[in-house]
Amino acid sequence: MLELVDATKTYIQGRRTVNAVRGVSLSIRSGEFVSIMGPSGSGKSTLMHLMGALDTPTGGRAVFQGQDLQTLSDRQRSLLRRDRIGFVFQAFNLLPTLTAAENVALPLLLGGISRRVALDRGRDCLDRVNMGHRSDHFPDEMSGGEMQRVAVARALVADPEAVLCDEPTGNLDTTTSREILSLLAKLPEPGKRAVIMVTHDPTAGSYGTRIVKIRDGLIESDEPVVRP
Repeated sequence: MLELVDATKTYIQGRRTVNAVRGVSLSIRSGEFVSIMGPSGSGKSTLMHLMGALDTPTGGRAVFQGQDLQTLSDRQRSLLRRDRIGFVFQAFNLLPTLTAAENVALPLLLGGISRRVALDRGRDCLDRVNMGHRSDHFPDEMSGGEMQRVAVARALVADPEAVLCDEPTGNLDTTTSREILSLLAKLPEPGKRAVIMVTHDPTAGSYGTRIVKIRDGLIESDEPVVRP
């Protein structure tokens, strides 16, 4: 489903060259929940951005469902992100002037789906994350955990093939974090959807089925999670 082939990513910061990712090869199958872990500055978020078509490699390839992402135009990558990949970030990124249902429906509305159909699907996704009772509420009327559930619903509304999460529990307390992680762990579907989560928290990482550890832009280890 998602693959990096000898991928590199280099940034120029003033006179300094930063090698954020240095020749990483990684393959992720549908049905997997992969936790990408590493210290700050290790390259884990850059890795996710390459897999999610938010950025392109300096060298090597990033492949989504057999399609080399570098062969796509900026518009094609934008449409792929909108229609086939869901994103959940540490900052919930909800629009304050939209209700929960409208926030969730936004990717569909941008894709030209009618408002009635988009909102119906948005409410269905809110029900899926136990937020149906908040459909008509605005973000400033919700707790952090509730806003993140809305963000998860928004990531699911287009029925994506991959859901990418960047520190999704970074702004949440311990109890709420467990609730969100349990929700994310239910999203992968064999033959349909993978979940990739970037985190520095070992407890969060343990919710995955596989842990990839990265350090200094290189994969340090790649192991399945063994549960008792």
